[in-house]
Amino acid sequence: MNANNPLLQTWQTPFGMPPFERIQANNFPEAFEAALTEHQNELTLIANAPQAPSFDNTVLALESSGKLLDQTASVFFNLSASHTSPEIQAIEREMAPRLAAHHAALFLNEALFQRIDSLHQNKATLRLDPESLRVLERYHLDFVRAGAKLHAHERQIFAKNTERLATCFTQFSQNVLADESAYCMVLHSEDDLQGLPDFVRAAAKQLALERGLTQDNAHAITLSRSSLTPFMTFSQRRDLRQQLWQAWCARGENPGPHHNHPVMHEILQLRLAQAQLLGYKDFAEYALADTMAKSPKAARDLLLRVWQPARARALQEREDLVKLSGLSDLQAWDWHYWTERVRKEKFDLDEAQIKPYLQLSNLTQAMFYVAERLFGVRFKEVKDIARYHASVTGWEVSNAQGQHVGLFLSDNFARSSKRSGAWMSTYRDPSNMAQSVRPIVVNNNNFSQAPVGQPTLLSLDDARTLFHEFGHGLHGLLSTVRFPRLAGTSVLRDFVEFPSQVFENWLMQPEILQRFALHAQTGQPMPLALMQRILKAQTFNQGFSTVEYVSSALVDLALHENTSPDELDFTEFEARILKSIQMPPAVGMRHRLPHFSHLFSSNGYAAAYYVYMWAEVLDADGFDAFLEAGDIFAPEPAQRLYEHIYSAGNRQEPMLAYQAFRGRLPTVTPLLTKRGLA
Repeated sequence: MNANNPLLQTWQTPFGMPPFERIQANNFPEAFEAALTEHQNELTLIANAPQAPSFDNTVLALESSGKLLDQTASVFFNLSASHTSPEIQAIEREMAPRLAAHHAALFLNEALFQRIDSLHQNKATLRLDPESLRVLERYHLDFVRAGAKLHAHERQIFAKNTERLATCFTQFSQNVLADESAYCMVLHSEDDLQGLPDFVRAAAKQLALERGLTQDNAHAITLSRSSLTPFMTFSQRRDLRQQLWQAWCARGENPGPHHNHPVMHEILQLRLAQAQLLGYKDFAEYALADTMAKSPKAARDLLLRVWQPARARALQEREDLVKLSGLSDLQAWDWHYWTERVRKEKFDLDEAQIKPYLQLSNLTQAMFYVAERLFGVRFKEVKDIARYHASVTGWEVSNAQGQHVGLFLSDNFARSSKRSGAWMSTYRDPSNMAQSVRPIVVNNNNFSQAPVGQPTLLSLDDARTLFHEFGHGLHGLLSTVRFPRLAGTSVLRDFVEFPSQVFENWLMQPEILQRFALHAQTGQPMPLALMQRILKAQTFNQGFSTVEYVSSALVDLALHENTSPDELDFTEFEARILKSIQMPPAVGMRHRLPHFSHLFSSNGYAAAYYVYMWAEVLDADGFDAFLEAGDIFAPEPAQRLYEHIYSAGNRQEPMLAYQAFRGRLPTVTPLLTKRGLA
């Protein structure tokens, strides 16, 4: 073992941050080898222990194992998502199947499962506290769902499929990133820039510089949403909007080595095989068995309940666009552009008018302010931390008593080495076993960075994304759960979006806008009249946004209920499902299948893209607790929200946790009202 490998050393760094300035890509293979060997030795000792199984020598020992592997993997996979390189991608292609094989072997270890199973069968006699009982039950279910009860030959097939899936997930993700990184629409002339306001031009100019385009008046538009959406909203060049939209839709489907159809077929075949080995009819049935919804039918019922009013609203919205535009052939690349003009006509609002008030720096302070008012946590920027990229900022989080809660990292800007979208992750997870370990949480966004010396301005959608991801971040930071398996965001898939989505509600409250929506040039607060028009327009275009999301979720469910994946033509399949639900014309799916990373970069959201709508039922109903109290920072619901949701991880079944917070079961009416679909 190389003593000079920083990944194999104890880090004497502020807050225990990885020493990024010393970590090289070639350090990871050796670190993974050492970590895998160490973890396998730990598992062997647990599985073959001569003592009878007990909670401490089995479950607690499992929870305490694999620290070096967790640390190495967290650094590596955060870098592969946020700041990758050809070297890191090559290592990922090699290590992903090996890590999958290692974890499959863990759950298929017969001796280890016998110990877990014995404890589970005798759980009533173990006198465990509720949290210890919960972690035993979750471990037992983890093993069963990973094939622990299969016979020998089936176990081998299950393990082989798991390993192959990891390779496929990596290939899919790298193919999408390759298409996104390779595409760049370069604009030069004033004709190319028609209709683009100054903030869009400035961001495009900055992107051109980052891409090394030094020609006079070069402006770049990429396939990052923060670049694409403003162009689609303001560009008067319908031909360029069409070109950009088609490039966006073609990600993962372009001819050549990054075409994703073959790997998608293989992923679906492997998933179906795994589900059927475990006795399920299809992968959707398997995936949703361990969720709040419990079944594809329950998920689809919710989606269809929202679909009908959303579709009716989208058709009316389309009529408004056709009337204003005069286009008889309105297309998907026209929707954003003409919607902006309808909004201007109906509400006297346009994005260019709003955006100067939405400075990233101020809205960051706004989300910290909300967290402090609700939960008593404070954020202090720290400068002396290691960073993997110069644009990353760090904040020490402390509670009302001044005690350290965790470290929060913010990585807000798009770049070619970063995958698209927005997500929360951790460099260190919280736990409270032998000692308290506080988390290092990171939020990733893909905003367009302003030129040096100018403030970065956000759209309303960007601002909501900022608050959404911070809701996930708080869920990770505030965890007080004892066991890592239950801590932070380790909750059921259709509950994990509740803490993030409910936090979004505070963004659009007048109290927050008055305090933090300050004009980038004048420093003046947003005028009350403008604020009122924004609030009045909150349900505007909700037919479109609901339809583009729900259609993707319905396609996802149908795809994973299919039991003949090798026969699928993905383009035809999409078209057939959209026709069956009567998709309104000129509305595109939020994600087409060839680049639908939620579905194909892991199993996490496969057959489960519905979870955002499921969680929105909870968040709309949950925020009403504050409105009913007459105070958006009312102490009583805030304390219950902290105690039963943000700090509680997976201590209990999520519906019980929600009821403990809200005092009753949720209803769907607040969701429909919030979206203007009631």
